[in-house]
Amino acid sequence: MTELELYYNKFNEEKRLDSRHGRVEYMTTMRYIHKCLDAVSAGRPHSEVRILDIGAGTGRYCVPLAEQGFGVWAVEPVKHNLGRLKQKGGSVQAFQGDARRLKRFADETFDVTLLLGPMYHLKSEEDKLAALGEAKRVTKTGGRILAAYIMNEFAVITYAFKERHIMEALGQGMLERDFHCTERANPLYSMVRLSDIDRLNERAQLERERIIAADGPANYMRPFLNALSEEEFEQFLNYHLATCERMELMGAAAHTVDILKKN
Repeated sequence: MTELELYYNKFNEEKRLDSRHGRVEYMTTMRYIHKCLDAVSAGRPHSEVRILDIGAGTGRYCVPLAEQGFGVWAVEPVKHNLGRLKQKGGSVQAFQGDARRLKRFADETFDVTLLLGPMYHLKSEEDKLAALGEAKRVTKTGGRILAAYIMNEFAVITYAFKERHIMEALGQGMLERDFHCTERANPLYSMVRLSDIDRLNERAQLERERIIAADGPANYMRPFLNALSEEEFEQFLNYHLATCERMELMGAAAHTVDILKKN
């Protein structure tokens, strides 16, 4: 097995998204997926709107979308995750595959394409660009691509400083002089800054419609969110949804979702 497969055989992504900080990320991302679906559907019935979920994991996003009546296809590289996705049943057409090579799908096939996991794990800019390029190819002109990233500053603030690994990180070449994470920072995850995402978009010739801080400050506040009453947590969600597009909050979030339009 690859290191990625070994990791996801143990890591429970669904449980993460059931936590309070995970619910912030999930609910925000799903809200914007539906905004994109509304924008591209042009009054068509759900069954005529086609979605591709690349790196679908266990189907946390694609299964509910299929249950809502959309035509949904999914690609997932990890057999364990793919098996759990298929166990849920439903109408998702799911296949094992690689975000960088989507030969199964023809050009201009999907109205909305989701890349909510691959950019976390693809380390080099060329690999990320290949995934974006394939997503662009299979997306219809006028369609939307949602690409999720893990942000550099969250990793530095939490791992290097909060968990006190800063000297180790510097000594082992995990950080550049400007505190940008190198490929050595984590064997599985890639951390980026907005400038990295902007450069990818420019090279892929994709136009940003908007970018959102999918979880905002939620990951920094885990114990405090857990202590809130449901009523208080609902107000935190309202605050987050009112501010998640503010650029001054973008770089320090744990996760962002870049929403791109194929022209």
